[in-house]
Amino acid sequence: MDAVTYPTLSVVSFIQDHMIPLRVQFDAEPWAKNFNVKWTPTIITLDYDGNEHHRTVGFLNKAELTASLLLGMAKIGFDHDQFNLALEHLNNLLTDFSTSNSVPEAIYLHGVSRYKQTHDPVALKSTYEKLRGDFPDSEWTQRAYPYRLL
Repeated sequence: MDAVTYPTLSVVSFIQDHMIPLRVQFDAEPWAKNFNVKWTPTIITLDYDGNEHHRTVGFLNKAELTASLLLGMAKIGFDHDQFNLALEHLNNLLTDFSTSNSVPEAIYLHGVSRYKQTHDPVALKSTYEKLRGDFPDSEWTQRAYPYRLL
């Protein structure tokens, strides 16, 4: 990724604006063992306490990498019950990276975040309907399948 993705100005700017990057060799101990790194590149999104919230393994192009990083940031917000923050990151992902492979998971997490914020089950049902319409074969559509009954 050093030769293609990382040096891209948009990726560099995104990381500088939103993250604290730390690069560790895949076999550096104790990090590789502590974070169960088995292949490179492995990109792990951690919160300020060092807890993992998202992981990708393998090469990603600049759009997919940025979308994945946004998803990781959204998961941190979600996991810390900061649903406005999660929704902000998810909205950015869904708007700016609408063709990304991260979109189905982002739609799912967006609906769950809206539900957790409002306790309105319509958020869950509309999430399933959106996934069913746009991504009928996605694992995220399968995960949302029970919401059709709401």
